[in-house]
Amino acid sequence: MNNTLRLGAGASLIALIFLCLAWEGYLAPLKPNGSLLILKAAPLLLPLFGILKGKRYTYQWASMFILFYFTEGIVRAWSDSGISATLAMIEVLLSVIFFICAIFYARLSRKASA
Repeated sequence: MNNTLRLGAGASLIALIFLCLAWEGYLAPLKPNGSLLILKAAPLLLPLFGILKGKRYTYQWASMFILFYFTEGIVRAWSDSGISATLAMIEVLLSVIFFICAIFYARLSRKASA
């Protein structure tokens, strides 16, 4: 079960990184030649190695950290239209998957170490 949660968290985090890069880089940037919002993918790199290594503490703080991306996705899905709204809903989905995997992994890994 822990390996499934680690795989889900890692895959959704990597997918979210690529989504942010593609979204703001060329799929639906705010400006025609891309925007500085592409930098929103950079903070997602902070927990990446801890998530891939299965560090419980990283799962704990990253589960709260990912809520910023959830909030941005909800706001942009509500306010944007077209492909940008669709990408925002994908961002919401990926952040929810990551959040669920992260909190359950942190919970189950605590029981395993106790």
